[in-house]
Amino acid sequence: MSQSRSPFSRKRPYMLFKRIESEGLAHYSYLIGDNGEAAVIDPRRDCSIYIEEAVKRGFRIKNIFETHCNEDYVIGSLELSSQTRAEIWHADFQWDYRYGYPVHDGQLWKIGRLMFRALSTPGHTPGHMSYLLHDVQNNPWVVFTGDALFAGEVGRVDLLGMDRAPEMAGILYDTLFDKLLKLPDGVIVCPAHGTGSVCGNAISERPWTTIGLERSHNPKLQYKTKEEFIAATAQELDRPPYFTQMEKLNREGPPLLGQLPVPLPLSPADFNERIHDSVTIDTRMVECFGEAHVPGAQSIWCDGLPGFAGWFLPYDKPILMINGSDDPDTPVRYLVRIGYDKLEGYLSGGMYAWNTAGFDSNSINTITIQELCRLLDEHKKPWILDVRTPREIVEAGEIPGGHLIEVVQ
Repeated sequence: MSQSRSPFSRKRPYMLFKRIESEGLAHYSYLIGDNGEAAVIDPRRDCSIYIEEAVKRGFRIKNIFETHCNEDYVIGSLELSSQTRAEIWHADFQWDYRYGYPVHDGQLWKIGRLMFRALSTPGHTPGHMSYLLHDVQNNPWVVFTGDALFAGEVGRVDLLGMDRAPEMAGILYDTLFDKLLKLPDGVIVCPAHGTGSVCGNAISERPWTTIGLERSHNPKLQYKTKEEFIAATAQELDRPPYFTQMEKLNREGPPLLGQLPVPLPLSPADFNERIHDSVTIDTRMVECFGEAHVPGAQSIWCDGLPGFAGWFLPYDKPILMINGSDDPDTPVRYLVRIGYDKLEGYLSGGMYAWNTAGFDSNSINTITIQELCRLLDEHKKPWILDVRTPREIVEAGEIPGGHLIEVVQ
């Protein structure tokens, strides 16, 4: 969809501020505008939402700002720019980008009556940038902190390897205490992620926060010395294998989609013919998968795709899907956001059509929590494989006799 100005003229300047959340990734992007001009910070790849929101309010997207080279999703800057002709400004200029313009500390942009100023905030990545938005009276109003500062957490510092984590933690400390925390308490903090993201270990569930709130309540900002901060922050977190692919795409620029891929609706016979040359995923709930599934299919329920597809699915093979309905839009969006474009088709009619056509299916016996508790109470001693993360076990409790092997190991 191309953007254009609204045919309706406005008598007074009109301001736009919208946060757009990408489910599953806990990713936040922002559409900010004033007086007919707009900017987008850290857009996602399925970018039509920014254009639709801008057009219906009479705004033209003028600039696209990236806070850093993202590792957990494909940035949508090129896709959005191809449809709006907006200029792309990227951080981490020490790396060789093949698109856009590098941002420099202190650089200014006018969006209507508003002013954006680039703040060099390294630590999460070497060239990380935040963007400070000044209001119409030129007062600091909002700071878009990317992965430097979250609600209740700070950015991870292990992405360049644990050998450099203490160094990056020290740099992040200087960023936080010498730059971001020098801002007034009332400045609104708009990070790139919320709770549940792999980019922060313990991001709070506060949907909105401020510099003052973080100064007072963020655990990582309560340490008295730089050494204490480094010791607490220079920790190794889970690094999904797909991060490498994301970094590559986000530096070189991902292929342009134009529109979302449209997987083919396949009959059971056509689906069966393609299985051996493809990867098959079943996005239904695990209970449905247990009852009956196509042999060889991997179970990743729909809302789990953003968090788990990148651990298990290769990028070089076509993907076939078995969904809970014949509308593949949601799984397609989830997969495209992390770089899976080879979405060949889905089983039309689902497992009902597969079974009706007479093809074999497999099943997995399932038991309820109550049944498991009964077995434990009766000392039947079932062998229990616990695939949760250590954090999930701390939060929800340990199962007696369980053998812990994380699902992503």
